[in-house]
Amino acid sequence: MKKYLIKILAVFLILFGLVTLFMGGSVIFDLFGIRAIEGHYVLFVVWANWICGFLYLVAAYGFLKRRKWTAKVLWLAFIILVSAFLGFIIHIKSGGIYETKTVLAMTFRTLITLAIAVASGSRVANKSAR
Repeated sequence: MKKYLIKILAVFLILFGLVTLFMGGSVIFDLFGIRAIEGHYVLFVVWANWICGFLYLVAAYGFLKRRKWTAKVLWLAFIILVSAFLGFIIHIKSGGIYETKTVLAMTFRTLITLAIAVASGSRVANKSAR
């Protein structure tokens, strides 16, 4: 993978991770009145996203250091998101209250994570396994 692409992905993951941690943490810990703004949030979805925020930061570090394990971290984030999304669909089908924006956000986050995980699997390190 090209050096500039690795840096772009790392910077994106850092920003995405920090925003995810801030927003998720604000809902989980009821900071800054974000809970009221978010409306009918689904707590297990928020927790899944928040955990992925940490994984995005770890993956960004992996990209910058060209570590082969970066792909595994991103695939883990993807699995967490897909699991949460499936649970979210069950929540919706069971008549649970939710915000439409959550469906869009989860779709976006899951697809972005998948795309970066696939990209990271194309020999991020370009070196021997570390």
